[in-house]
Amino acid sequence: MSQNCCHGDAQPVCGTVDTCIPFATEDRLDVMSDGPGGRTHPSDGGPVDDCSDEGRVQAVGLQDCSDEGRVQAVGLQDCSDEGRVEDCSDEGRVQAVGLQDCSDEGRVQAVGLQDCSDEGRVQAVGLQDCSDEGRVQAVGLQDCSDEGRVQAVGLQDCSDEGRVQAVGLQDCSDEGRVQAVGLQDCSDEVLLNILLHVPPQDLILNVARVCRRLHTLSRDKSLISRISLSGQYMVSDECVRSVLRRVRSEVLSLDLSGCYWLSSASVCEAWRCSRLRRLDVSGCVLSAGRLSRLLAGVGELRELALDVGRGSDLQKLCADGRRTLSGLRSLTQTLLLPSYGVLPLCPALTRLELRLEVGGACCEGVELAVSQSSVAHYENLSCLSARLAPGAANRTLLALLLAPLSVRPITRLTRLLLSAPGSAPPRPPALIGLLDSLGEGLTQGNGPTTALQLPGSWLDGAGLGRVLSRGCPAYISLARGGPSPCLPDYDLSPLRSLNLSGCGQDLDSDWLRALCESCPMLRHLNLSGMHYHHGNRGAAMATAEMHPCSLLAELTHLLSLALSVCTVAEGDGTSASPAEASPLQGLRKARRVGAETYRLGTDAIGSSAADGTSLRRLLIGCSRLQELELVGVEFCSATPRYEAPIRKQAAGCVCARGVGERTLAALALRPSLRVVALAALPGLQTGASLCQLTQHCANLASLSIANLGNTHTVCYTHTLLQALPHCQRLRDLRIEQPYFNANAAFFEAMGECRALQRLCIVSRNGTFTPVAVATFMQRCTEVIMCHLLMGGTLVACRTLQKNLMDSLSSSRPSLSVVVFPLLHEDLPQVVREIPLTHLDQITLYKSRVAQQPPA
Repeated sequence: MSQNCCHGDAQPVCGTVDTCIPFATEDRLDVMSDGPGGRTHPSDGGPVDDCSDEGRVQAVGLQDCSDEGRVQAVGLQDCSDEGRVEDCSDEGRVQAVGLQDCSDEGRVQAVGLQDCSDEGRVQAVGLQDCSDEGRVQAVGLQDCSDEGRVQAVGLQDCSDEGRVQAVGLQDCSDEGRVQAVGLQDCSDEVLLNILLHVPPQDLILNVARVCRRLHTLSRDKSLISRISLSGQYMVSDECVRSVLRRVRSEVLSLDLSGCYWLSSASVCEAWRCSRLRRLDVSGCVLSAGRLSRLLAGVGELRELALDVGRGSDLQKLCADGRRTLSGLRSLTQTLLLPSYGVLPLCPALTRLELRLEVGGACCEGVELAVSQSSVAHYENLSCLSARLAPGAANRTLLALLLAPLSVRPITRLTRLLLSAPGSAPPRPPALIGLLDSLGEGLTQGNGPTTALQLPGSWLDGAGLGRVLSRGCPAYISLARGGPSPCLPDYDLSPLRSLNLSGCGQDLDSDWLRALCESCPMLRHLNLSGMHYHHGNRGAAMATAEMHPCSLLAELTHLLSLALSVCTVAEGDGTSASPAEASPLQGLRKARRVGAETYRLGTDAIGSSAADGTSLRRLLIGCSRLQELELVGVEFCSATPRYEAPIRKQAAGCVCARGVGERTLAALALRPSLRVVALAALPGLQTGASLCQLTQHCANLASLSIANLGNTHTVCYTHTLLQALPHCQRLRDLRIEQPYFNANAAFFEAMGECRALQRLCIVSRNGTFTPVAVATFMQRCTEVIMCHLLMGGTLVACRTLQKNLMDSLSSSRPSLSVVVFPLLHEDLPQVVREIPLTHLDQITLYKSRVAQQPPA
């Protein structure tokens, strides 16, 4: 057998096994000798031992060298690198005599031969096709594919990641996800339930164009009889017009509340919907002429919600518009000016809701509207609701509204809701009559639909007893009045929502235990502003069983809860634990400022309820909790409604200092949390609990944090940057901290919150980076509200606001940008121009648990 070794350019004679004919002498393989066992040049004439780098081939009479040690041979032994001997290919492991095909990464194709492929494990006789990563296609034999586990005879289609599409055979996809060819495999009921969650504008303008079946289903009455565009911030004027023109003959209820960006002409397009029974245009801009045309076109209207402000000259209403108002049964109007609005034109009302938003202290012209009022307008009322904004004009207007009731009270009242923030207005003379009317409604068996909301200072034990002795409403709100001692003495089993916030009194454990036992089905509870100092109780009262958190844990149906920070504290706050003690120790050796006191991932999930904090016991018991507020008793936001900003916070409760990282880490125990508000927690040191919260609460949609840790600095900046990327479903974020720095790193982390829509930062001495703000707004296309009430000059703030509005308003019609110095004297005027839907929900801080009757 010849010892000539050919270079890659040499070609062996066809059919010859042991000889090859070189084309050129210099093309021979050049292997230099480097010692015993080394490389020998073939011209030496001795036995040839050729070793090529990374190929390392041994051959006698025939030489084929493939990349990475892959050898093809017929009737010859081959040795590959790293132990590949005797016709053994890497990752394929094939043995063959007479015919051998070895493909890259163990993929083998053979005919008339038994083959074994990696990750597919297929055996075949007569025909074999092996695809990448174990995916097999075959005709006339049984195949087994990885991750799909499909068996078929005659036809087999296997797609990537176990998702199978097939016609005429059964398919099984990974994790139960099945994809079928054609929508005919889904029933109409299934598709209607799916389409029910599609936004109306997409359903009517896009889905209806897919196919005839979807076009028919998208016109179903269950989908288009009630159209709600409230909160659809990306809808444009043209889109609204197109939607209303296509559904004008079928729609019965239209909700445009909070659509402040829509033009008056677009809102007025609703006049085409002649069959409308319910219309909500509160928050929309409507001139008197447009309102008159709109009301004239919807003669069958029975429920109306609108704003009455500047330009609403009701004297211009046409006869058809007045006729529509005379047939209304429900009216909800927001009064932006001292006026009765359209109330004098609605004599048949059974439901009246008033929102008094008159700004400023001037109440001129209010007395002129008294003559327009008529007692007859209140005779048939079953629901009376009034919500006041701060201001003397609103209190005066409320007194004028309630004055006629003292002459001729309502007889069939089932809901009485009067909400007044701040100092309560004077107690009206008609209050006793209203309470008797509500008690009469309870006697008639309307308990599940009844509600009572009054300022706590208006009610004493006797007044509350006039109602509860006849029955219990489903909703009770006695804010700033304190817990009535007689409340647990009545049957509260129908009660579903209770608001006792803002009283500033101490919370008694015996009273709370009696309350929890009397209303076990409670779903919404607000006890914020009520002190509880567990360490100051006696030995018998300071047990874990009598702690408020242990008592509240028995309310297993709770969905929302608001508590003061000191309520979840373990001790009296006078002696902090070593791990969370203050770094200021007088003449002692000072601890390192910023040293981490709670390490991420410790004691958050694994410890038992018995060994954990009181908050841990509460969260374990309330397994359905979705909304939680922990707010310091003395906390007051720096952005009041119509007053100057607060420059200095009042001293907080001493016990609140005992609530630190270890306590707040228990929030991770409740992954169902969707809304979290944390305010005035001086015991926070690093904010590590924020990371725990965002990592485990994947459905978090709203987060509000204010005055955490030391208010003279921001101790949680680093952990906040780590926590924000986990907030993939966060829609609303509010941060209030006196020295917060909104720099480029912060806005870069904010860019990871893909679902974010509204951002509000309140910082008295804080700063912001204009370039970072602009980059963030360009990157996050879903953001439609950016309110920065911080430090900085007025010129810098107005420049940034103008640049953002000019560059983004065309693509985001609902964009609301407010950049203004927090301590500027004109801030109250700027606040009045913010849309109410944003002002109430995020810009102004307030407790939102049990503030309104449950739907």
